[in-house]
Amino acid sequence: MSISIGCAIWSYPGWVGEVYPPKTPGKDFLRVYSHHFPAVEGNTTFYAIPDRATIDRWIAQTPPGFKFYLKFPRSITHNGLLEPCILAAQAFISQMQELGDKLGVMFIQLPPNYTPERFVDLTAFLIALSRQDVSLALEVRQLDWFKSPHRERLNELLTKLDIGRVILDSRSIYEADKSGEVVIACKKPQVPIDLTLTAPFTLIRYVSHPVQSANQIWLEGWANQIHTWLQQDIQVSMFFHCPIEVKSPINARYFHEMLVDYGVEINSLPLKLIDDSPVQLNLF
Repeated sequence: MSISIGCAIWSYPGWVGEVYPPKTPGKDFLRVYSHHFPAVEGNTTFYAIPDRATIDRWIAQTPPGFKFYLKFPRSITHNGLLEPCILAAQAFISQMQELGDKLGVMFIQLPPNYTPERFVDLTAFLIALSRQDVSLALEVRQLDWFKSPHRERLNELLTKLDIGRVILDSRSIYEADKSGEVVIACKKPQVPIDLTLTAPFTLIRYVSHPVQSANQIWLEGWANQIHTWLQQDIQVSMFFHCPIEVKSPINARYFHEMLVDYGVEINSLPLKLIDDSPVQLNLF
């Protein structure tokens, strides 16, 4: 069985005194985070490509077995067509491979304006990248990708290239009223959930509600689904986001405990529970 649970960031000052010990300096955030969670979704590479010195620090500050799941830079994925950026994308992969066995799945997030009309462009891009020795996953956000025949066409391409699908789940936010909680401001889009497996691994980006009870129905569903996947030897990675970021670690911990209750074999998380105090919600 193989499952990793983590958060989308490690450099968050609001965790000092909660996840991180009081007075933890910023330079130690990654080191402390990596002893709480086995992996991180590295959104930092979406905004800037780390140099060799930074990569060396990441390696030195994290224990054996820790994984970085890195997002492709927006300069590659969010500037129109992808094919002209193949060389830049290949160079990015090569640079991140300097992480060695600490490099997890690298994922490509396409913007909402990247439609199935660009399928030929996407195909050329993914074929070129799939030739490198790295695990890749794709996240689409334009809603037509989730409809026939585009959904089937995309899944067929990803399966052929052994590229996984990123699952973005923001239901706890947009359907919070069904659980009796208020809907809060969230920048993440609302897209359908496609559970199709196109590779022997999957990456889930879960946007959690800051009120724990609002996540219950969705996390119970994920616990059941993940338990099934793990029995099929599927590698699962799940990263917790939250509009109120201080709540991400507690929601990740809560789900970890839920998986244990489901009988999933998973390493313990030495993370102390955060006080689940009331939060001020920003209404739409």
